[in-house]
Amino acid sequence: MQEQITGAFYGIAIGDALGVPVEFKTRSFLSENPITTLTGFGCWNQPPGTFSDDTSLTFCTAESLIAGYDIHTMAQTFVRWAQFGYWGAHNEVFDIGHTTRRALQRVAVGTSPFVSGGFEEFENGNGSLMRMMPLAFYLVKENDIHQRYQTVKEVSGITHQHFRSVLGCFIYVEFLRHLLSLKNLQHAYAQMQRSVNAYLHMQPFNPAEVKYYERILQQQIAAVPVQQIDSSGYVVHTLESALWCLLNTNTYESCVLAAVNLGGDTDTTGAVAGAIAGLHYGINQIPAAWIEQVAQSAAIKQLAQHFSVALNATKA
Repeated sequence: MQEQITGAFYGIAIGDALGVPVEFKTRSFLSENPITTLTGFGCWNQPPGTFSDDTSLTFCTAESLIAGYDIHTMAQTFVRWAQFGYWGAHNEVFDIGHTTRRALQRVAVGTSPFVSGGFEEFENGNGSLMRMMPLAFYLVKENDIHQRYQTVKEVSGITHQHFRSVLGCFIYVEFLRHLLSLKNLQHAYAQMQRSVNAYLHMQPFNPAEVKYYERILQQQIAAVPVQQIDSSGYVVHTLESALWCLLNTNTYESCVLAAVNLGGDTDTTGAVAGAIAGLHYGINQIPAAWIEQVAQSAAIKQLAQHFSVALNATKA
């Protein structure tokens, strides 16, 4: 699993960094000026290889899990990032979502992380989805799907408590978890659909809310025409676009470049797609030049190793 962990950790950071300079650019602009490698400056005026909040909060999540699952510790690690740039590409924060900022401000003044997250319908951005990847590794041996759902709900809820955000995170984690044992993308996708749909069928969840994920859970998201794939910062759109890119490409590189060149919320689409592709293809399939150029490259490798050791110790 070490190669998958390292691949996912570098995968998210590089996918994020590819998208940072062109965040908010339109799809038509990027079709004429496509991103083909790590570039710099652009909308955030950051050097090449700079990742954003997506990766920083993912690494905060992973680091807190190394010491064991504790929502309070995890939330405080997030606050440390928000206030001091901990795990920032350059030890500073240059991008933070409104819902995430409000939630972490609540945590910082003593609100419990079990009730800190936004729960209004307008607070369904992708700010919890983007940091969920480490949970797939942490929950790989948890055979109780209800317990997996509850864990995802708690971790998402630090910043995003609405059911729509939680369900998006759950689908993502379940798919990643299946990818750890199934090498075939289509098989893992089908298995995710079966397990998630069976679980949802047994729960008293609002069918109108579940329906937002119909294209992922009931249809084949890969078959949707690209013109109908929206790459905004809305949680449903981010999950759809990341899965679409993964299932319509056959290398890590082509997946993340497709994700970023969709335009819109390029860093998060790149990050979410990059995490899945990095896990699936492994560290050895990610371009070496990108691994060298991404910010905090040595620290990422070390974190991945520590995370892997901690998981093995937990399983022993």
